[in-house]
Amino acid sequence: MTIRKLLGTLYIQVIIAIVLGVIIGHLRPDTGVELKPLGDAFIKLIKMVIGPIIFCTVVSGITSMHDIKQVGRVGGKALLYFEVVSSFALLIGLIFGHLLHPGAGFNIDIKTLDAGAVSGFVNQADHGEGITGFLLHIIPVTFFDAFAKGEILPILLVSVMFGISLVLIGERARPLADSISQASEVFFRIVGMIARVAPLGAFGAIAFTTGKYGIGSMLPLFKLIGTFYLTAFVFVACVLGGIARLAGFSIFKLLAHIKSELLIVLGTSTSESALPQLIEKLEGLGCSKGVVGIVVPTGYTFNLDGTNIYMTMAVLFLAQATNIDLTLEQQLTLLLVTMLTSKGAGAVVGAGFVALAASLAVVPTVPVAAMVLILGVDRFMAECRSLTNIIGNAVAAVVIAAWEGQLDRSKMGRIALKKHRVLQDEPV
Repeated sequence: MTIRKLLGTLYIQVIIAIVLGVIIGHLRPDTGVELKPLGDAFIKLIKMVIGPIIFCTVVSGITSMHDIKQVGRVGGKALLYFEVVSSFALLIGLIFGHLLHPGAGFNIDIKTLDAGAVSGFVNQADHGEGITGFLLHIIPVTFFDAFAKGEILPILLVSVMFGISLVLIGERARPLADSISQASEVFFRIVGMIARVAPLGAFGAIAFTTGKYGIGSMLPLFKLIGTFYLTAFVFVACVLGGIARLAGFSIFKLLAHIKSELLIVLGTSTSESALPQLIEKLEGLGCSKGVVGIVVPTGYTFNLDGTNIYMTMAVLFLAQATNIDLTLEQQLTLLLVTMLTSKGAGAVVGAGFVALAASLAVVPTVPVAAMVLILGVDRFMAECRSLTNIIGNAVAAVVIAAWEGQLDRSKMGRIALKKHRVLQDEPV
């Protein structure tokens, strides 16, 4: 592949942008902080089309199934899969926290901690209304209110109900279903245009993070960051890799297929920035529209593997840093509670930190004020959380498509072969 072609590919442009962002943020911190609007603008552009894309994708997918029972079966399998894999993520975070002891040696006196810096996150956590409030929040005030607020689960609820209604109406609704399918092509074309400015968004976001928090802020907590990244890698390679192998595909080939989306997430620290592109990539890989449309949007709330690992590991780190011993009962309670609180930790930046505050409320032995210890490096861990989350949802979509017999393996094989030929600079 020539240098010109290489520089023309999106993932290379994003890599260059991330490197330049880190350099600018490190050498000129004030300039880096001022570049924040570039990242914010890109994320807002993506959020602008997420609602319509989820609606069109889910409705088109359901109408293409022609079977309400199949829709329920896919949804049921997805939720079961999410809970099982999420449990593994929580457990692995707990195990690695015990094995590597990232908080050992800090010896922080609880009395010296100032909760003022994290009071805003605590207040957000306190505003939650438990499971009942979470479930009621899924139901929008009006049909269009779901799109106005841009929240994934209310949009998904409206989309599923709309799609099922079209199937129940039958052939009389076919023209409307076809129109929605055509509209999805328009929105994906818009995403294609937005994706061209992804390098600018990644550049601005990473420059801001580096400029505001500084690479130096990572050094005192490097053991925690290193432990978290190592644990996430082991989870992706072993747990998700093992699941992928059982389903008949390679996790690493899948990662190569979505590398551009992973780099965008790395730059912006939010998996939401790559949601529309991920849906398009998975459909292009051979997964059916129906499976992708149901699994991926649902997974963005119910299948947050990176957030789950972070939650249990962070609590253990804080306990170790403040020399607090957690009983087995407290740790088991933590697993159960984080299984619930992590569901509210959406794909946006900082949501994981709010969910952590909510989890600490049920383990009062560890003071919420201790969160100030990781406030400065949370943004650097947010990148790993988001990367693991998006990988987990990509694997889930392919696996459930395979279970349902809705995965075109010949198409997947052709794409893998094409990528190999491109790397060898051969004609495709």
